[in-house]
Amino acid sequence: MKLGFVYAGQGSQKVGMGKDFYETYPLFRETLDHAQEWVKDVTDFDLKKLCFEGPMEELSQTRFTQPCMVSFAVGITKLFEKEGICPEYTCGLSLGEYSALYAAGVLPEEEVLKLVAYRGKVMAEAVSGRGVKMSAVLMVDRDTVVECCKEATDRLKNEFVTISGAVTTEHYVVQAANFNCPGQIVISGDAAAVDLATELIKEKDGKRVVPLAVSGPFHTSLMKPAGDKLREKLDQTSFGEQKAEVIFNATGLPKKAEESYEDILEKQVQSSVYLEDSIRYMAGQGVDTIIEIGPGATISKFIQKTAPEIKTYHIDTVDDFNEVLQVFQA
Repeated sequence: MKLGFVYAGQGSQKVGMGKDFYETYPLFRETLDHAQEWVKDVTDFDLKKLCFEGPMEELSQTRFTQPCMVSFAVGITKLFEKEGICPEYTCGLSLGEYSALYAAGVLPEEEVLKLVAYRGKVMAEAVSGRGVKMSAVLMVDRDTVVECCKEATDRLKNEFVTISGAVTTEHYVVQAANFNCPGQIVISGDAAAVDLATELIKEKDGKRVVPLAVSGPFHTSLMKPAGDKLREKLDQTSFGEQKAEVIFNATGLPKKAEESYEDILEKQVQSSVYLEDSIRYMAGQGVDTIIEIGPGATISKFIQKTAPEIKTYHIDTVDDFNEVLQVFQA
């Protein structure tokens, strides 16, 4: 068996996430207790209460979602490590890349939690007061989606964005943000531009376009201010040696020797996510089993559509975790 871990991103969060683990496993409880204290240094909120009780509207806000999701992922990863189950390859969907870096030993626990709390904060600030949106486009090819985004941007080139009620000199943006699997691409940007691109896609026989439960235009040029601020923090971060191969969003490949983590993570926040390519790379390396860590089983479905020969498991609840342990310890 060649094992991979993949980590869920924003949009898969749910109220109650981690509560059963917190009540069952002291190691997970300790992880969330520490996470709550570390995150308060950056974004002051009750992490455990928000994870366990919501409300969903607040849990879905970028500055809260990011540390909540990563604290859940770190806790589950530690439980697997305790059982001697560790990946040879790892990646994550957008935010999930940071959990992958933790799993690979590149970022220690306290560092990764403080970093994503800061990342969520600056990403929220980057588009404060701006009407933004992300939507999943189903059953349309890459070229068509990219062309429709470009056409929507071109049609709106003589109009200017209103931010917090004031007209600015900024232009509307919509871009293909996530290439998740064959038949699912996420578009992202200003709400008006996303809506226009949606209309153009549907005119070309787009079957469905579904709005996502996220609060920012992630993985577009609108995130450059966040990327600039994040870079300042990354330059102060110490990165460890990889103990598992990390497949990065921005390329769908491992880090090259000449690349730095700082450059990759600065780029990641404002460029497209090539998850489909990442899955294909792992399949090409002989990965035959993948455990998805995070609420829901979204990435497992992407894997099944991209590389159906890979056996997938997902960890959302204690029952899921125990079922996987039974398989791996049989």
